[in-house]
Amino acid sequence: QLRNWPIQLHLAPEVAPAYKGASLLIAADCSGFALGNLQRDFISGRVTIIGCPKLDDVQAYIGKLARIFEHNDIKDITLLRMEVPCCGGLRRTVQEALKLSGKNIPMQEYMVERLGGKVVKMNV
Repeated sequence: QLRNWPIQLHLAPEVAPAYKGASLLIAADCSGFALGNLQRDFISGRVTIIGCPKLDDVQAYIGKLARIFEHNDIKDITLLRMEVPCCGGLRRTVQEALKLSGKNIPMQEYMVERLGGKVVKMNV
């Protein structure tokens, strides 16, 4: 179901044809292992970027995402994160990047439970 490569935020291009009019999935690295239907339910029809707000450089993420948002025609963002506290940083990262970019891109957020893989839609 992947429409783009690479998917790791550090490696993802800042400008790419895949972003034109794209629905963008920004997912926590762990979500792919906790959610068995990730391909069908979230990756299908979206351009995918993954990252970890606990292990990676959040300031670099904010800057890179802001440039991706600013220089591309992103239609909407789906944020997929785990229920663990560190993953809340992914929402803050995306929100800060949106502010820096000056764009108002609609976003929906989903949280995956650690055990059982239940997905809960969050209010953004």
